[in-house]
Amino acid sequence: MTATPQQLADVLRPVKHVLLDFDGPVCSVFAGLPAPEVARRLREGLLAAGEQAPAGAEEETDPLALLRLVSDARPDLTERTDAALAALEAEAVQVARPTPGGESVLHACARSGRLVSVVSNNAGTAIEAYLAEYGLSDYVAGVFGRAPGDPSSMKPNPRLLLEAMEAAGTKPEHCVFIGDAARDVEAGEAAGVPTIGYANKPGKSINLAAAGAVAIVDSMQLIADVIA
Repeated sequence: MTATPQQLADVLRPVKHVLLDFDGPVCSVFAGLPAPEVARRLREGLLAAGEQAPAGAEEETDPLALLRLVSDARPDLTERTDAALAALEAEAVQVARPTPGGESVLHACARSGRLVSVVSNNAGTAIEAYLAEYGLSDYVAGVFGRAPGDPSSMKPNPRLLLEAMEAAGTKPEHCVFIGDAARDVEAGEAAGVPTIGYANKPGKSINLAAAGAVAIVDSMQLIADVIA
């Protein structure tokens, strides 16, 4: 069930630091360059380098999941595959689709004196390029993308959330995480941070609720309006 403005206000009242996922809450990264195409290019890159794609790679359409698969099966290929994916993500964000209300959340946080850190499994370089392109860099205190060459840093690992809070000098009780996947909620819980689930597709609210989201919305604009 979608949270009411009052329920959101209760969650956001103590928040000084908003931790914001990128793909989903800010933009649809692979809207213009689809994820299956990115995964295909990653596989082709391995083949071009004379490497055999690991078992299961041919069917994988999620490039981040493919990165994990390659890293687990062939750790020696992790850095090369991660760098190739980061380059493809940088290409993808050039044709990404902004999420309605995503930019409004950044503006509302700035007006209310709240810090924002972007915490994402995407490459930090791609995130920074997107923010710069849309004139949003000044609204973000820090970008915490996956550690280059280390897919284990990705959510549901809480590492990136913990790094964001440490960099800002904030505590979990003064933070909230906004994400659109169960792994985001799991990472938030592991970091001690409540998570607002953004259900941007049918059926997501069920998964987000089951994972333990403290509130669920189907509109980023609603969060912006409540913050404002």
